[in-house]
Amino acid sequence: MKDLGGLMKQAQAMQQKLADAQARLAELTVDGTAGGGMVTVTLRGNGELARVVLDETLVEPGEGEVIADLIVAAHADAKRKLDAAQAQMMQEAAGPMAGLMGGMPGMKF
Repeated sequence: MKDLGGLMKQAQAMQQKLADAQARLAELTVDGTAGGGMVTVTLRGNGELARVVLDETLVEPGEGEVIADLIVAAHADAKRKLDAAQAQMMQEAAGPMAGLMGGMPGMKF
């Protein structure tokens, strides 16, 4: 067996990097847009919807269904961006150990 102490230090360092990445993810926010920017939603790192901004031209009688569809589309856009940012941060945190960690329960890469 190679240097077990060195391997343990690497594992501890990776664990710290993953914890740091999770802390950064908790502070992350991403925006998603739809309708050419007429609807913008902001998601927090945990996926929680934090804000919805509507272009005032949408706020007209009879536009409720359009607004609802645009909010859903903007949320989907933000969620895709959030998932990509989370995957990137975790990949960077895991470094060379990412291949090993990908198969572990609770680890997404």
